[in-house]
Amino acid sequence: QVQLLESGGGSVQAGGSLRLSCVASGDTFSKYSMGWFRQAPVKDREGVARISAGSSFSHYADSVKGRFTISRDNARNTLFLQMNSLKPEDSAMYYCAATYEWDRTLKSADFGFWGQGTQVTVSS
Repeated sequence: QVQLLESGGGSVQAGGSLRLSCVASGDTFSKYSMGWFRQAPVKDREGVARISAGSSFSHYADSVKGRFTISRDNARNTLFLQMNSLKPEDSAMYYCAATYEWDRTLKSADFGFWGQGTQVTVSS
């Protein structure tokens, strides 16, 4: 089974940028379609972006299109989320997740493997 460890969260002012990373171990990273999710206090977990195993396909939530970019480096077993033009409403715990299959949806139930999360706080 794959284990996932996120990093790169922090506090930033509105309009700023952060780059999240997620390092995978324990299995062949390139087998998995990967996703980023986020959860703010008292809110449901929300899908942010998803990328296929070979990076050919990606999908974004409407709320982050044009501001966030998901990418991966299979040689380094690492998933990234570049977040630009951050807004206070982007504040949340961000999780990376893995699944064996590709689908153009952002349903958390599709993902069987999860990291512990990294906190992102955007101040106005």
